[in-house]
Amino acid sequence: MQVGNEASLIPVYNGRDLGLTYTKDDCLFNIWAPTAEHVTLALYEDAGEYDEHGNVTDHSGGREFPLTRNEYGVWSLKLQGDWNGYFYMYLVTLPGREPHYAADPYSIAVSANGQRSAIVDLAETDPAGWENDVRPHHGEPLDAVIYELHVRDFSSDPEAPYGGGRGGFRAFLQTGLKDTQGNSIGIDHLQELGVTHVHLMPVPDYKTVNELAVAAGDRSVYNWGYDPQHYNVPEGSYASDPADPAARIREFKQVVQTLHAAGIGVIMDVVYNHTFSVDDGPFEPIVPGYFYRTDEQGRLTNGSGVGNELATERPMVRKFIKDSLRFWAEEYHVDGFRFDLLGLIDTPTVEEFTKELRSEVFPGMMIYGEPWTGGDSPLQHKTLKGAQRGKGFAVFNDNFRNAIKGDSDGWGTGFATGAWGKEDDVVQGIRGAIYDFTEVPSETINYVTAHDNLNLWDKIITTRHMRHACSFPEWNQGMPADGRSAAEAVESADPYHRVNGDDLLKEESVRRSLLANSMVLTSQGIPFIHAGDELLRSKYGDHNSYRSGDEVNAIRWGNKARFLPVFRYYQGLIALRRSHPAFRMRTREQVERHLEILRASDHVVAFRLHGYANGDDWRNIVVIYNGSDRDETMFLPDDSERWHIVVNDCQAGAETLSIAEGDRVTIPRWSMMVLHDDADDALSDEGGNTGSKMPGAGEQTGHFRTVEMYYQRTDGQYEGWNVWVWGTGVQDGHVPLTMIGEGLAVARIRVAPHVRKIGYIFRLNQWEDKDIDMDRYLELGGGNETVQVIIRSGTVTVQAV
Repeated sequence: MQVGNEASLIPVYNGRDLGLTYTKDDCLFNIWAPTAEHVTLALYEDAGEYDEHGNVTDHSGGREFPLTRNEYGVWSLKLQGDWNGYFYMYLVTLPGREPHYAADPYSIAVSANGQRSAIVDLAETDPAGWENDVRPHHGEPLDAVIYELHVRDFSSDPEAPYGGGRGGFRAFLQTGLKDTQGNSIGIDHLQELGVTHVHLMPVPDYKTVNELAVAAGDRSVYNWGYDPQHYNVPEGSYASDPADPAARIREFKQVVQTLHAAGIGVIMDVVYNHTFSVDDGPFEPIVPGYFYRTDEQGRLTNGSGVGNELATERPMVRKFIKDSLRFWAEEYHVDGFRFDLLGLIDTPTVEEFTKELRSEVFPGMMIYGEPWTGGDSPLQHKTLKGAQRGKGFAVFNDNFRNAIKGDSDGWGTGFATGAWGKEDDVVQGIRGAIYDFTEVPSETINYVTAHDNLNLWDKIITTRHMRHACSFPEWNQGMPADGRSAAEAVESADPYHRVNGDDLLKEESVRRSLLANSMVLTSQGIPFIHAGDELLRSKYGDHNSYRSGDEVNAIRWGNKARFLPVFRYYQGLIALRRSHPAFRMRTREQVERHLEILRASDHVVAFRLHGYANGDDWRNIVVIYNGSDRDETMFLPDDSERWHIVVNDCQAGAETLSIAEGDRVTIPRWSMMVLHDDADDALSDEGGNTGSKMPGAGEQTGHFRTVEMYYQRTDGQYEGWNVWVWGTGVQDGHVPLTMIGEGLAVARIRVAPHVRKIGYIFRLNQWEDKDIDMDRYLELGGGNETVQVIIRSGTVTVQAV
């Protein structure tokens, strides 16, 4: 049956009791099946007879109980008695079709491989002390440092001393683990690193791994989990016993509980944009045609790239997503959600669940996702970059990602991997994308790599044309293309070719990798790190390792001892960010007021966070990125003579490493530097005020110059007009106009000595209007003279005075 345009005629149910409501006295079964002619509950004492593929194909033989339908299309049955431990299916009769069995789409427990829905007493799945579990409160979303992690990757390293539960939930419960040299691994490593949230790649039940085979010791089948089956049940292959419906529930609660005890929040990766299959999926057998988006001919659309997409704009699909999220947040105490292909979820739905989760469950709930699709979709209100403005959730910033590293899988380079001309794009990211697609910095997730595509180390190896030198194979669908096994290919590869352990932090690939994530961790917005970056993790050149197995995907904990200075550098950067709110400004106005671009040219980007930004106890913070292959000298702001270096090319943190005195500092190639001044050391003007003293007309201070832009409007209306400048090397952003005569105003702009060109736009108030709707540039040339120009409204030409 094609629902399509008739979807609006189908009754909508707003109750919060779909699925199974269990008590020891009775069970209430509710299923929304408005187009069904009959629905019967089939009740079983066991999980059924499994075939060699891990499937149950015969669901006959259960005790059957008819359900009754109400006006909203909900079929209901209250069954007296305690049915804890039983299994159930629905026998659904649709018009013109034979009756068929289907699992409950609202299942909260299932048998192995999700073949039957299960009845469990959720209270009995609570681990000891669950009632005292407290969510870590890390402030606002901008205070988060997110660490993306796959459950199985975390503990599948055969050399790591996991005593049990390797590759599953129970590995997260083991604390105090050490490598042979005494370094913390596992959950203690995460705590030591300093991340605030662990983003777990999909843990809801997915289709492509045979849970019974994994339980029997077969580790050959692997998947990331972006192929959902039962949305409200933890994945059984991560449990100690997938045949026990309660085990996976209890053990995932224990994961959350253990991470919370370590002060780490838990973010779930969720996939509400498509299902693994349609006919055998959770929805089509119950309400055919309703849950999936179709074109005008009634054909499934493929915005996901895998054959289908959920019609999230329809009321009962929207309700399902909201109910599911709320269930995970309340029952499992999770702290946030990352949405796969968020572009395929209509923006009103995202707005609704964001508001409800924050207001009714947890104010600190993290909500973010991928603002793109996997293909064309007819959805009108796609949640793409910009759709999140002012709505309380965040999206991944692929603009900043590409500016830093280049393309995702190829030889293309970015600022940190060798490309020139990326400075302006980097500056956009540094500012939290407030002049790109965000309203406030908390709407951007800043990152360079995630599970998709080449991870950071392999991307750098690729951009340096070292894949052959590192003996990386060509990969094809999770296997080496030359016919070897993955284990053989990994064994013969050398991802760290030319890396000298005695001089680790001087090696180019290492420095470029540190520079890339240093930019993420010191920019405005929410930083996101892929698991193992801090250990120089390699996946041996596999750009899409979703089913490549443990040999490729395992986090190799031995790399912590081998690359300990890299770990400590990450640890120091995270500590710096978390201890200094200047890196976490909340509003556009704060960024405009306190963030100055000092330089953005010749493969160097430098900026200053000034004026005790966002309540920071450091008055001025200067951050410098040098992506070039030579050491660079950078002029420092002249309102201080003494600067504390807290991050250099070898160490990072919030403590002083050395003192820089004078007006300049040298930054080694492929590295970054962070400095701050002492307020007591700052120079004062005659009135005793500290800070940069802006020169007046014709005045020169040191080596800095002044640009005087005389602005003439034909309408004579200057109220609210100002100029927005960038590339000054001193202080970018808003510059006011001063009236100097009838029909003429001037903006005086300070420019650093190395700057040869600045950009500018004349605007009305906060971008209510522009003089000309385009970026304009002023060539300055060399010399120390004051530059004076006349700019008349509505014209592109500039007249020198």
